[in-house]
Amino acid sequence: MSTTTLQLKAKPGSSRSELVQEADGTWTAWLKSPPVDGKANAELIALVAKHFGCAKSSVSIHSGGGSRFKRVRVEMRD
Repeated sequence: MSTTTLQLKAKPGSSRSELVQEADGTWTAWLKSPPVDGKANAELIALVAKHFGCAKSSVSIHSGGGSRFKRVRVEMRD
């Protein structure tokens, strides 16, 4: 099993739901959900899981749960 850690900036309340890797290696996540009651974080986990083709349970917010800047850990099977 391999683990990947993403540094990303979340933009909740956007008009789209998309995950994009920037030129500097960081990620930007545009999220439709508002940053209320963990809705944006839940959407972020689902979006990352879909992008990497893994289960939502394999994705966790390592740090920055209440911030726009987050570190997200993805555990993928080899």
